[in-house]
Amino acid sequence: MGSCRDMNMIACLSLMVMVGLVPMLMKGATAADYAVGDSLGWTLPPNTSFYSDWAASKTFRLGDILVFNSTGDHTVADGTKEEYDNCSSSGIIFGSPVNVNLTTAGSHYYFCTVGDHCKQGQKFTITVGSSSTISAPPPPPSGAHSIVASALLGLIISTLVICFFTYM
Repeated sequence: MGSCRDMNMIACLSLMVMVGLVPMLMKGATAADYAVGDSLGWTLPPNTSFYSDWAASKTFRLGDILVFNSTGDHTVADGTKEEYDNCSSSGIIFGSPVNVNLTTAGSHYYFCTVGDHCKQGQKFTITVGSSSTISAPPPPPSGAHSIVASALLGLIISTLVICFFTYM
């Protein structure tokens, strides 16, 4: 069995590992903003699968925001699967730029209604994860987060200083 000094050194090393983990644990899940098409923006794509490929590379959750940035004449329709498949919308159509807040789980269909842009691939579908996929706790009351973080940081620094002087 190790000496008391060895056991205290293990405790100090364990604390140092925790120091690295605490910031990750405190961060939690946050909503993301997605610029549709990344640097290309919302425009006629270079191929018919461009926006579908873009959407397939992302994971969308409730609270995320789709940011449609375009140059030129483009719209954003949030339609049904049938409207998406037929590239025609009877619903609400937004001129660009527009931000779409993802507030409902399930499948969403976005496409441009200008000319034959949709048929040329200016469309994509996404699946938004339900609220059960988000594990973030509710936000703390105003100021509480910084108080807890400051107290935790002070405790960690104090413990590290004590460990340093005990074993040096």
